[in-house]
Amino acid sequence: MKEQIEKIQEIIDRLRPFLINEGGNIEFVKYEANIVYIKMLGACANCQMQDLTLKDGIEAAIINEVPEVKEVINISS
Repeated sequence: MKEQIEKIQEIIDRLRPFLINEGGNIEFVKYEANIVYIKMLGACANCQMQDLTLKDGIEAAIINEVPEVKEVINISS
């Protein structure tokens, strides 16, 4: 589990600059029962494209490299 968390955090750190460039950010909260919990911050927290960014971007990247992950959930709201 520790290795998976480290890998998830590495992926998030690679994606973070793209979000910061758009005025947002992302925070890793926890990994539990094969689900990654994150917080979308800044401009990303209220963006109309948030679901697309979360599912097609962040979730896809994480699942691609950590296949045990079943879902990424934003707990900002």
